[in-house]
Amino acid sequence: MTFTRLIHSPLTDDTSYTMMLRRPSGDRGSLSILTVVLIPGLLMIIGLAVDGGAKVQATQRANAVADEAARAGGQALDRSAALGGGVTLAVAAAVSAAQAYLAAADVPGSVAVVDGDTVLVTTTVTQDTVLLDLVGISTMTVTGSSTADLVQD
Repeated sequence: MTFTRLIHSPLTDDTSYTMMLRRPSGDRGSLSILTVVLIPGLLMIIGLAVDGGAKVQATQRANAVADEAARAGGQALDRSAALGGGVTLAVAAAVSAAQAYLAAADVPGSVAVVDGDTVLVTTTVTQDTVLLDLVGISTMTVTGSSTADLVQD
């Protein structure tokens, strides 16, 4: 079914101009389908970009906190061994220093001393999502890890 509407427009010479507008018959409803298909897809892409960037930032934070906690633990040297000429870690003090840094940064994690000369720190950061929450993904959890090795010259 084609709809026709007449438009009358007076011109300067007092004549009348008539124009017929017709709606194309094959385009009915195409904008609605296009909107229904594209809008959710675009929201998903924007959500992945925004929340993907937040995940990258959370991963960088988890790694940075793990780096600093490992450095803090790596500075806990056994002073009595150092006076005797050897350089070793004070294991309990290293673990305590790294855990204290994690607590100050408010990031959960674990600390271990491996082979008596390496502090291994693993952190976990949970990031809330912004747009992916619309599809049921409310948080993202990332981990970071770092080691600090005691080097002897």
